[in-house]
Amino acid sequence: MRIGIAFAAIAVAVYALMWVGYRAHWNWLDDLDSAALKPLHDYGVHHPGWVRFWNILATVLGPNGFRVLGAVVIVIAAVRRNLRAALFLVLTMWLSGFVTDAAKGIANRPRPPGALVASGLSSFPSGHALDVMAAVLALLTVSAGLFRHSVRVLTIVAGALIVLVVGLSRVVLNVHYPSDVLAGWALGYLWFFLCFLVIRPQPAARGGAVPTRAEAEDRPEAPTSPG
Repeated sequence: MRIGIAFAAIAVAVYALMWVGYRAHWNWLDDLDSAALKPLHDYGVHHPGWVRFWNILATVLGPNGFRVLGAVVIVIAAVRRNLRAALFLVLTMWLSGFVTDAAKGIANRPRPPGALVASGLSSFPSGHALDVMAAVLALLTVSAGLFRHSVRVLTIVAGALIVLVVGLSRVVLNVHYPSDVLAGWALGYLWFFLCFLVIRPQPAARGGAVPTRAEAEDRPEAPTSPG
């Protein structure tokens, strides 16, 4: 739990830094954002296949794709009587869009002028980064007891790569500044961690249904920290 709180504190600092930097028009942040976007824009303009590839990747691995996957896992969790996990996934994966809309409405940052694909009006924070971060962390938390250690490590690595690739795709497509993506990752973690603290989901275990409260009390307590 202390690790989770430490990460939450870092996430608050990162989000605040990106938000204040945008609102105050800090030169160093503007320069970094522009320096990252310009070469990617110039390359994408002359390579439509490159743009198409990253756009498909961002769509398949984006928020809607994870919500479909989440719906399947929610049904499985409900069938296995793991109602805490089902509610946890509903909050983290299906309601994160409201968090995105609220944050975008407050910041109201215009999209980069060289966007290579169509997107909404508000840029800060990245909804893809926020939603996918929250979804991946939620799925990893709920599935914590399903895999052997070696497989568990692979799922964590795969989840981290997906989060990184989706965030990168938004910058490659010039629909987000890098600071938007960093803010999205930070707010996505904060939303996940808040849902975790409120729901305290019981991870699924190999072998079927989640134990009842009475059965769980007879077993040694397992750590519940998301960190």
